[in-house]
Amino acid sequence: MTERNVKIQSRVGLHARPAALFVQTAAKAPMDVTVGKPGGTPVNAKSILAVLGLDARHGEEVVLSAEGAGAEELLDSLETLLSTPEPEES
Repeated sequence: MTERNVKIQSRVGLHARPAALFVQTAAKAPMDVTVGKPGGTPVNAKSILAVLGLDARHGEEVVLSAEGAGAEELLDSLETLLSTPEPEES
């Protein structure tokens, strides 16, 4: 099992658009993928309701995990999504 701790940089946290992009990326993977708060119960990263239910906010850390071929690459992609601040809206 590959795990990675990631700090959320989106100012809205893991909600709305960032959550949708996160779930879409996770859903493309053939393996099980989970996300959770440290010390909490991980949830299915392919479920928008489960991800939104985490109530993960800006500056909080989450634990990503996946197992199987391509897990490192998938976690790299998910980490990039979470650790990149959104551009300011004009």
